[in-house]
Amino acid sequence: MEITLLLAILAGIALLLILILYFRIHAFLALLMSSILVGVLAGLDAEAIINTVSKGMGGTLGFVATVVGLGAIFGGILEHSGGAKAVTNKLLTTFGESKASFAILLSGFIIAIPVFFDVAFIILVPVIYSLQRKTGKSLLLYAIPLLAGLAITHAFIPPTPGPVAVADIIGADLGRVILIGFLVGIPTALVSGLWYGKFIANKIHIDAPASEDASAPDAKLPSAATILAIIAVPILLIILNTMTKSGLLNVGENATLKNIFLLIGHPFTALIIANLLAWWLLGIRQGYTREELYKISTNALKPAGAIILLTGAGGVFKQVLVDTKAGEQLAQMFTEIGLPVLVFAFVAAALVRVLQGSATVAMITAAGLVAPVLASMSLSAAQLAALVIAIASGASILSHVNDSGFWLVSQYLGMNEKQTFRSWSMMTLILALTGFAVVMAIYPFL
Repeated sequence: MEITLLLAILAGIALLLILILYFRIHAFLALLMSSILVGVLAGLDAEAIINTVSKGMGGTLGFVATVVGLGAIFGGILEHSGGAKAVTNKLLTTFGESKASFAILLSGFIIAIPVFFDVAFIILVPVIYSLQRKTGKSLLLYAIPLLAGLAITHAFIPPTPGPVAVADIIGADLGRVILIGFLVGIPTALVSGLWYGKFIANKIHIDAPASEDASAPDAKLPSAATILAIIAVPILLIILNTMTKSGLLNVGENATLKNIFLLIGHPFTALIIANLLAWWLLGIRQGYTREELYKISTNALKPAGAIILLTGAGGVFKQVLVDTKAGEQLAQMFTEIGLPVLVFAFVAAALVRVLQGSATVAMITAAGLVAPVLASMSLSAAQLAALVIAIASGASILSHVNDSGFWLVSQYLGMNEKQTFRSWSMMTLILALTGFAVVMAIYPFL
């Protein structure tokens, strides 16, 4: 690899970390500045750099902005309707107190599909408080499975923003990412959530805080079946789209039927349908006015804005590597040293995650590094989807004091830093390693 291009990439990553960690500059601005530096050091002229920024931002956001925006509104309506609590209550009733940890794990796994990680955690925290007070066991017996379920879905399964962004940057099919995400996520949740939750609960006893439950009565909650059906609709439609495009679903010569399946199964249309169902079933039928639903939707889009812009900046970083030919040089270097792209993707995401804390930044940065390398490789659609999950696994690793999630967990569970590291941080380490191990195991068969 040409030394100039290697130094340009290293300088760009170094600047990104310095701006985020030392100067506390937002990752959106830091990614743009780092991208420009790589372009300058790689020898692009001013006009080429500006065109690259525009091309990278526009090419990425055309898809991601729409999906993240629709997903945010969907999650906002679900959150305010009490849907998360309804699903959890139903699962606890179904599985009983003896299997409460599994029910909580499943709740987190399901609820995090449409709702952001931190919001879903805050919504469900009262449930695990109540369980702890009832059983007298360590709060971690329920908290770790919940956190594992939330973290895995948030990182592995679209339409959450992270995997959507990575899939778009590296060109992976969203339906296959969903399928591989579930395939890898289930054993990962069992190991990092159920097994480790039981293990650490025997080592650290945490009591729930004094009861201050002011939540809505269960009688006013929507039915769990309704919530699960609405969440399932966009996932199934997207998978339908993937099966139609791949030929797994044979519609014969009926072009009209094929077009219908491709249209309703596209993530845009699938999420629009899910939003309309949520607006009616969880909004109007639950007694919300149109004005209230409009306000809920507007507020839900506020956190989505930062994620959308951050993802666009990640697209710029990728485009700089493409336009400078650095991606081709990276591919050649990997070939020479025999480093599999899957391992590189995981390690790159893990390093950025540990150094700067944000899983989303780690995923986007790693995707930007990997995407240009793929141009000279012939991966199947399923292998590309597995690569997304490998990046997501690396970006989930070892949450510690530079991650806001570390402090969120510490605050709500009433733990000191040492206890949070032994429980939450170690759970994310096990999650990442297990997820990557499963990806490595299934990759040769894809």
